[in-house]
Amino acid sequence: MMKPFNPGDYVRRHQSTILIAFAASGIVAGGLLSAWGLAAEARWAWSMATLPVLLGLLVEIAVLLRRGDVGLDIVAALSMSAALAFGEPLAANVVAMMYAGGQVLEDFAQGRAKREMTALMGRVAQTAMRYAGDVLQEVAIAEIRPGDRLLIRSGDVLPVDGRVASDVAVLDLSALTGESLPQKILKGREALSGSASAGVAFELIASRPASESTYAGIVRLVAAAQSSKAPMVRMADRYAIGFLVLTLIMAGGTWWMTQDAIRVLSVLVVATPCPLILAVPVALIAGMSRTARMGVLVKGGGVLEALSRVRTVVMDKTGTVTRGEAAIAEIRTTAGFAESQVLAAAASLDQASGHVVATALIRAAQAKGLDLSAPVAVAETPGTGIKGMVSGKDIVVGGNAFVGRACAVDDAADLLQGIDPSAMSVSVGIDNRLAGIILLQDQIRPDARRMLTDLRGAGVKRLVLASGDRPDIAAKVGKQLGFDLVLADLSPDAKVAAVHSERANGPVMMVGDGVNDAPALAAADVGVAMGAHGTASSSEAAGVVLLVDELAPLVKAMAVARRSRAIAVQSVVAGLGLSFGAMVVASFGYLPPVQGALLQEIIDVAVILNALRALR
Repeated sequence: MMKPFNPGDYVRRHQSTILIAFAASGIVAGGLLSAWGLAAEARWAWSMATLPVLLGLLVEIAVLLRRGDVGLDIVAALSMSAALAFGEPLAANVVAMMYAGGQVLEDFAQGRAKREMTALMGRVAQTAMRYAGDVLQEVAIAEIRPGDRLLIRSGDVLPVDGRVASDVAVLDLSALTGESLPQKILKGREALSGSASAGVAFELIASRPASESTYAGIVRLVAAAQSSKAPMVRMADRYAIGFLVLTLIMAGGTWWMTQDAIRVLSVLVVATPCPLILAVPVALIAGMSRTARMGVLVKGGGVLEALSRVRTVVMDKTGTVTRGEAAIAEIRTTAGFAESQVLAAAASLDQASGHVVATALIRAAQAKGLDLSAPVAVAETPGTGIKGMVSGKDIVVGGNAFVGRACAVDDAADLLQGIDPSAMSVSVGIDNRLAGIILLQDQIRPDARRMLTDLRGAGVKRLVLASGDRPDIAAKVGKQLGFDLVLADLSPDAKVAAVHSERANGPVMMVGDGVNDAPALAAADVGVAMGAHGTASSSEAAGVVLLVDELAPLVKAMAVARRSRAIAVQSVVAGLGLSFGAMVVASFGYLPPVQGALLQEIIDVAVILNALRALR
């Protein structure tokens, strides 16, 4: 059903456009009347075209004053009122058109800065194909529940987060990460909502409702971030009051020294608010939109500003600089057995197990392209090992003692020599013989070393590894990656204390992923959560959430934050500097009111276009 037309809503949505149309029509009509020799009528046209803009501005100022906000809009109202009072209706009309034009320009700039988020929100799926037994039904995404089995067709946008149930899924993550190349997600791995299927259809097991999905969180949190005021924006508000006082002092001084109302009017018309009230929020919102495209969710302008000043980074180990899950580090075999044979046998049998190590072995075998056979006659002893038949062979997988009771282990001593104490060993027996040992470790992320190097290049002076793991394991990782300080065996309270102690070296960023990291994330100047695989509590406590399981986008986001802040400061300094210079020129009588208004609008346009550079 079509919504009935509401004139009030229409005027509110298009107020800036309507006001600039009034002002522009007055300029045109007055110009034509003046050209025809009708001077009085021309002055009347300019005055009448100014009044709607002035009235709207006065209403807006009254609303702001009731909220306790004092801004530079007062200067625009003073300049229009003074121009009408001093018999300069054309100047008043030009100021009105420039003010209304500034509002239109602000709407355009804000819309341009939010375009990335508009594109993101436009990708939200509305329905999904859900299995009811073996029958497919199209349902609204609000009806999807954890555990539901969904069919994701080629080209579909994933409506919820979930785990891939088919052998492989090929996903386009460009809307979340900016990565142009599709990625393969293997069976059992998590796929994020908002990504799109770039391959054949696959099945997805929903892990959370649509309202709690990663993509819904992006839209919700960035919408909140765009409405928040950064410290720099609040600082600009304070500067606006100072600039208002300066304007009034210069105008009053000009009148005291010259008694020339036209010079006073000229000072007022070149003192407009755009450099302060537009440049800062436009640049910061543009920066947040840019980081969202990189897969980095910044929850507010204040967080973006803090991110630009970080000098010390404290990082958790497990799940942050390491994968946080077991992966094969080495396969050692006895005589007569190959590594691929041992891994295929273990992974085939472990298809019947739900153990986390079994998942790691299956994933490794699939990554190597090994053919896995279905196990039969399986008997598992939870936490100890599993036995069964695979392709006619007796297979046993588990701890050394468990496998040793079922197999000849003459070569076991040789296989166990020189094992890293931090590694987990899984023994594999084939037909009553020890075939080999698979060593698993929590692997350092492949991009961790490069990321730390890039952090130093981005201005970070100190890198600290803060881990709850054993000192020997933490020290090994810290040495490999080149951390300045390694802290181990830390409780959540100890991590908070570490963050506080590092503040002596500058603003601190804490990066983590677990429940135990949440207090430290909240305590840091900037908390960064590994949102793709981290806990909900860490994502809630953090000011920045990495939407992908990678560290590299964080450095890019820091660069965007620094550039956005620099552009905002540059716009404010340049804009106010030029405005102040124009005020000085006007006070000496070299800049008439109409030309002053036109010059100020050129300054405003330049300042806002400069702020929009933060999108690039």
